[in-house]
Amino acid sequence: MALSASDLPMMYTLLSNSMSGDESIRKPAEAALSQSESRPGFCSCLMEVITAKDLASQVDVRLMASVYFKNSINRYWRNRRNSSGISSEEKVHLRKKLLSHLREENYQIAQMLAVLISKIARFDYPREWQELFSVLAQQLQVADVLTSHRIFMILFRTLKELSTKRLTADQRNFAEISSHLFDYSWHLWQSDVQTILRGLSTISPSYNSNALEQHNDELYLTCERWLLCSKIIRQLIISGFQSDAKCIQEIRPVKEVSPVLLNAIQSFLPYYSSFQKGNDKFWDFIKRACTKLMKVLIAIQGRHPYTFGDKCVLPPVMDFCLNKITDPEVDILSFEQFLIQCMVMVKSLLECKEYKPSLTGRVMDENGVTLEQMKKNISNVVGGVLTSLLPSERIVLLCNVLIRRYFVLTATDLEEWYQNPESFHHEQDMVQWTEKLRPCAEALYIVLFENHSQLLAPVVVSILQEAMNGCPASVTEITPGLLLKDAAYGAAAYVYYELSNYLSFKDWFNGALSLELSNDHPNMHIIHRKVALILGQWVSEIKDDTKRAVYCALIKLLLNKDLSVRLAACRSLCLHIEDANFSEPDFSDLLPICWDSCFKLVEEVQEFDSKVQVLNLISILIGHVNEVIPYADKLVHFFQKVWEESSGESLLQMQLLIALRNFVVALGYQSPKCYNMLLPILQRGIDINSPDELNLLEDSMLLWEATLSHAPAMVPQLLAYFPCLVEIMERSFDHLQVAVNIIEGYIILGGSDFLRMHASNVAKLLDLVVGNVNDRGLLATLPVIDVLIQCFPVEVPPFITSTLQKLIVICLSGGDDHDPCKTAVKATSAAILARILVMNTNYLAQLTSEPSVSLLLQQAGIPIEENILLCLVDIWLDKVDNVSSVQKKIFGLALSIILTMRLPQVLDKLEQILSVCTSVILSGNDALTEEESSGDNMSSSRYHSEGTIPSKELRRRQIKFSDPVNQLSLETSVRDNLQTCAALHGKSFDSAMSRMDGSTVIQLKHALKMP
Repeated sequence: MALSASDLPMMYTLLSNSMSGDESIRKPAEAALSQSESRPGFCSCLMEVITAKDLASQVDVRLMASVYFKNSINRYWRNRRNSSGISSEEKVHLRKKLLSHLREENYQIAQMLAVLISKIARFDYPREWQELFSVLAQQLQVADVLTSHRIFMILFRTLKELSTKRLTADQRNFAEISSHLFDYSWHLWQSDVQTILRGLSTISPSYNSNALEQHNDELYLTCERWLLCSKIIRQLIISGFQSDAKCIQEIRPVKEVSPVLLNAIQSFLPYYSSFQKGNDKFWDFIKRACTKLMKVLIAIQGRHPYTFGDKCVLPPVMDFCLNKITDPEVDILSFEQFLIQCMVMVKSLLECKEYKPSLTGRVMDENGVTLEQMKKNISNVVGGVLTSLLPSERIVLLCNVLIRRYFVLTATDLEEWYQNPESFHHEQDMVQWTEKLRPCAEALYIVLFENHSQLLAPVVVSILQEAMNGCPASVTEITPGLLLKDAAYGAAAYVYYELSNYLSFKDWFNGALSLELSNDHPNMHIIHRKVALILGQWVSEIKDDTKRAVYCALIKLLLNKDLSVRLAACRSLCLHIEDANFSEPDFSDLLPICWDSCFKLVEEVQEFDSKVQVLNLISILIGHVNEVIPYADKLVHFFQKVWEESSGESLLQMQLLIALRNFVVALGYQSPKCYNMLLPILQRGIDINSPDELNLLEDSMLLWEATLSHAPAMVPQLLAYFPCLVEIMERSFDHLQVAVNIIEGYIILGGSDFLRMHASNVAKLLDLVVGNVNDRGLLATLPVIDVLIQCFPVEVPPFITSTLQKLIVICLSGGDDHDPCKTAVKATSAAILARILVMNTNYLAQLTSEPSVSLLLQQAGIPIEENILLCLVDIWLDKVDNVSSVQKKIFGLALSIILTMRLPQVLDKLEQILSVCTSVILSGNDALTEEESSGDNMSSSRYHSEGTIPSKELRRRQIKFSDPVNQLSLETSVRDNLQTCAALHGKSFDSAMSRMDGSTVIQLKHALKMP
């Protein structure tokens, strides 16, 4: 039944109760609201609550109503099959009501109303709500500051929502909106900025508290509206025009807007210092305004690089940013967010691919210029502008300033490091580079160096030499010289790939870095941390004669008292151990100290990122060194402890599962010694009802696969886990490849015991997969079916009848002529059916004669005019060149058995059958020397080292070698069955033989060694 105005009191009460701290009141209210969501009139009642004047003070209830309204839009606005949705009449009412309530005084409610309108616009604009923007534009003409602010809030949200629609028609609609809205928005923006600057000039000298109390609320609201307008301008330019890098057309608003934005920044910046100590509210606005305008310029340059490269845009912007970076006013130095944006802009311009000369050429039509040539012409022009803006002196100056000013640790940095070294490490090394000034300066420096390496390499080496000479390794006081050396070490670390041509690592290490490490004064942790960074970054330049000393240095750093130094050493050790040239002999005697240091470090660190970092080192150690087994007991204890302490930290548990997988692989045949710790963890990870299942399942399945691959024997616990795989696969095929490897592991490891216990689950799994996955999924699954039938040729076929019937349909369906993947699927399926005929002849004959198979073929639209088994013969004849040598022999054996059938049609295919059999016999049987069993290219478990072969792999080889097909002689089978065929068909056989091509008969006799 529909809700109406009479239900408003009830609705208000339910909304109010839904926020109660008393569960007995809250739960029934939430349930009642949930039941009412789908009723007609629900959203209309919510709208009345939101806009009711007498409820203006009840902000919490109105907010809750807006939340329910938003959820209802997501669920019911678009009509779906399983729900009636909101009626067209109610939608019309709601849209009108929303546009009639624009002057909402409460900011939070106004924000929610803007979100509601944007959500509806995504569905209804322009078809059902064509008047949306025209109504908003009309209201703007007569609106006061508050109303216009709210309208711009709506416009911003709506434009942001519509800009994410990617269909061509939607993008055309957005371009049309831009053409209508841009001019008005831009004029208002320009008008507002003048109003704001006049207003700021009247209050900027005011520092006393009385003046602060009299600040102009309307001016501040204008400031907020102007910021929204800035965001709208950005959205219109970015999303309302195709990128000029694609269309190669000038985007007029870019040239019109960008210089004005830059002027506005220059006008606002002086107020940064004047408001800093006297007017927090407007000081905050100035910071937001300058930062936002720089971000808008960065976004415009990224979207429309060619137009931005115009001489009236790029030079003044680049010049301004470079000046602010290299020679900022004293007050601006503290304005880090703004300096970051200046650096981001310069970095974007330096690495912009559209400004770099194209290395490719193209043959052109004499009468026209290609788009590529136009791009090349523009790139050359802009590249020339950039070169003129960055003469060598300016590049060197920028490099010097970045290293000497922005890389140097400040007193605040040192205090933060002293208070919490662990937190300092992560803030410096793992933070997003656009969020902090030093990482941003480092990112800009790296790009600058890449562009001008030959010019800057000597400069960086010179700074490094100056810093080392000015602060020898014996200096322990935290002086400007020591801090400069720290900065120079960082600069040398980041660009090792070029500096190695100018600086010998061996000489640097022996002459300075190793001496730094011999000084254990507490203040030296500053330099020690940077040395740890250098040793990791320069890994590719460290030669064999220096590796041992570097490994010892890193282990010493791992024992440092400062957590930040130890974590830096931890990361660098990972780089060395993963390096292709890692020297295990030079590291082996350091392993005991390394393991113990890692175990202690995990216990000492508090932050999640630190634990993940140390765990990653342990995982890499396990995966790359041979001497793991002597430390197995300690590692088992360590893993158990970390798992117990990691409850609720799924990212840490994921890292732990990766380490455990490496551990199982490393233990190999001795992996059962960790089962008491491992199997409960595995059981939890593969439980789809576990709260962490979504995050842990993939890594848990890989661990499951590795456990089976390296188990010397099946254990009852592992055997009992198999039903979990059925549950996982019933939900999705996301992990099909690993699941197939796991099934194969159970078949090979569990043998008849596994089959006895889980035959029905295996049948269920195969039936679930075959017919419901694409060809790639089938190619992964079919080899397992082959192994299963190979191991249990009599027992298995009857309980996977449904799957085998689907394989017959796959074989007899068409559409593989031009699709290699489909051909492979059909050929592999045919080989499985041929194997059954060879190893369980009566069963296949019975299967192909069942009415259910004919019905399946009929439902698939496959016309069958003859015996199904004979249809399969055609497939075996056709696909013999698409299979492996083992499968060719199986095809030959199956075809030889067909010769014993009493059907006269066999004689029609006699020449083809004998031709294929002859070819297979004469080509020889290389099956025993091939590695083509089901998991040879599937297993994701890596062998730990040469000579350590997983038990699963050994068993797989044994199964391959003991394949009954290998024991059968195709030559004998053809000879014997040919005689049977002759006896069955008499003169008809002789007649068929006489019609055979003479050369085919000669080859046949040769193959069968017949006189």
